[in-house]
Amino acid sequence: MYSHTHHQSDQPILDVQHLTVRYNGRAALENVTFHLHVGERVAIVGPNGAGKSTLIKVVAGVLPPTAGEVKIFGSTPGRHVCIGYIPQRSQVDWNFPVTVADVVMMGRFAKLGPFNWPRARDWDAVRRALETVDLADLASRQIGQLSGGQQQRMFIARALAQEAELMLMDEPLTGLDTPSQEGILDLLDRLKRENVTVMVATHDLDQAASHFDRIMLLNHRLVAFGEPGSVLHTDNLLKAYGGRLKPVDGQTVLSVDSCCDEGEHG
Repeated sequence: MYSHTHHQSDQPILDVQHLTVRYNGRAALENVTFHLHVGERVAIVGPNGAGKSTLIKVVAGVLPPTAGEVKIFGSTPGRHVCIGYIPQRSQVDWNFPVTVADVVMMGRFAKLGPFNWPRARDWDAVRRALETVDLADLASRQIGQLSGGQQQRMFIARALAQEAELMLMDEPLTGLDTPSQEGILDLLDRLKRENVTVMVATHDLDQAASHFDRIMLLNHRLVAFGEPGSVLHTDNLLKAYGGRLKPVDGQTVLSVDSCCDEGEHG
């Protein structure tokens, strides 16, 4: 019988303790500890190669930790169907012959279990999710024919159809034009109102400060974690980015290189 892990309501939606991940003897993450509250929106920021994508993959259950533990409502991520994982667009084969509706339906499969076909209520969930992200008229379109913003909205629809309670997004705004970015941020506002917890890896410090409840500043280790004003100050940024200070328009600012995440460098 196909079963899912039950939630322990007295436990945090995400609790990470002393997490370490090593590749070929080198630490991608080292001794990272934090927890999230239900319904909050958290941005993970840091330099290229800091471990942002690695952290999201471990929480999603697609990458095992070397040491430490990750708990979702008190148990390991593996069998939780409440986790919606949205990878970087560069990691998706956009030529694969599936439609938008097919991808959104994938969010229902974990609830269906093996050898069960989607029923009317599952297609209703897909339809509602597509309507929520304004893609209902593109349901039959092949995924490679979508714009970048539409592709990200499709993945959000998949998480909605899945009824995800924790949504993990890896650089969802990278490469999108300003209207598309604003559309995704508007959707995140809606998810917050519906008490969905969201953790987003991003390189944009301004957006992180403006649109997220807390910011995680990461560079293999946890440099700082808290409200934007307490995290994004010069001392912390220097620790994380190892940048340099330079004068701009009479003010001293930190010059950093944060164009993209480590996953985009292969």
